[in-house]
Amino acid sequence: MGAIKNKIKRPKFEIRYVVNSLIFFRAYEEERDHSLTSPSRKTMWGSYIKCRTCFAKTNTRTRESIVDLTRSFNFQPISVHLLSLISFTMKFILALLTLTGAAAFSPSAVRSAATSTQLFGEYGASSTSFYTTTEKQDSYASLDEVLNAKCADDNVKAVIRDMLESCADITEALRTALVTVEGSENTFGDAQLSVDVIADQIMWDACKNSPVIREGASEEDPEVRNTDEQGDGEFTVCWDPLDGSSIVDNNWAVGTIVGIWPKSTGLIGATGRDQVTSLVAIYGPRTTVLVALDDGTYEFSYGCTPEGCQLPDGSWEPWICSRSDVKIDADCKIFSPANLRAAQEVPGYKKLVDHYMEERYTLRYSGGLVPDIYQQFTKTQGIFTNPTSKSSPAKLRLAFEAAPFALLVEKAGGKSSDGVTGGSILDVQIDAVDQRTALAIGSANEVDRFNDWVVDKN
Repeated sequence: MGAIKNKIKRPKFEIRYVVNSLIFFRAYEEERDHSLTSPSRKTMWGSYIKCRTCFAKTNTRTRESIVDLTRSFNFQPISVHLLSLISFTMKFILALLTLTGAAAFSPSAVRSAATSTQLFGEYGASSTSFYTTTEKQDSYASLDEVLNAKCADDNVKAVIRDMLESCADITEALRTALVTVEGSENTFGDAQLSVDVIADQIMWDACKNSPVIREGASEEDPEVRNTDEQGDGEFTVCWDPLDGSSIVDNNWAVGTIVGIWPKSTGLIGATGRDQVTSLVAIYGPRTTVLVALDDGTYEFSYGCTPEGCQLPDGSWEPWICSRSDVKIDADCKIFSPANLRAAQEVPGYKKLVDHYMEERYTLRYSGGLVPDIYQQFTKTQGIFTNPTSKSSPAKLRLAFEAAPFALLVEKAGGKSSDGVTGGSILDVQIDAVDQRTALAIGSANEVDRFNDWVVDKN
């Protein structure tokens, strides 16, 4: 049996052929006196020939040992369907050989394996993953078509176009730029990456060149700055140019978050509910952007070329509406638990995380705010939690991150919580550009649970 163990260490494809060759070798011995005219017998014969060739390539000692093993099963005449079942059983036995050697077939070893290597329920990803249900459309509306129908204010239309153009430029920059340390630091002393600097400069250029933007503020340098040389601008734009700097070197999805406030409120003293719109772009295999419009949240995809969207001159619309009026369900089975350290100090948060695990919620957490919340729109469900504690203070920025996302989520039917009063993050007054906040956001009933278990217990 030691020879068998050594042989099994070869690649998977050889294991498969060795197993099948044994089964068909034994089956052939039982079936060789019968006619091979039926399709099933022809199938068996073809598989036998294919597998017998591989089996013949094994060394003599292995061949003799493993044939003796199969003959000990005392096969009766076999159907092709039964062979498949036997094949699976033999592969399982050989897998045990691979892990434990021939000793795995001793009575004590088999009893141990039965108790320590059980498979419970359905296996594989299908029972815990959430795959898209979005079906292909015959045609897709262009950006201009959607804005004309779903955005009444012409100036808001203009600033949305300006921001989407910036997202397109950042997309192209990410495809060509290396992720390296720039040699500079932001206001908080964090080393800036080359892609951070590039994305931030693209956003500043867009603000300076836009006739409808009067002020800008970047998370990299949280100070409201005038960008309106003509004095005709209407909006204050706040942005996180590239959220996810700590994971971008892994080539994970990152994004841009933008909140836009009117001149009538400005930023300081305003709330998230005063935003005229907000946008969140995610850069991954594709670039898609969520945009808050008059009647809901819409998703636009950049650079896609689906059938039915080609223009008369042979070119393509740069932006198409890939999903309209996206909704987030009130209940969910996906959770993204940020700041898990707080669970050591906040009993309610520990209870909440335990609940997610006990009720078999699916964990989807990357450490990037954009992908971790954006998935709520693609999966139409989810909860993101980021409470605080004494040793784990608030990290998220109200104006640059929490408020823009909250506008999109609440327009899609979800809820948000400030993690302190349990009220909407959109009702928190912005008293400082770099103001921090706790946050729970996503499916409405799960945000209520967060408020009941975490906020009310603090």
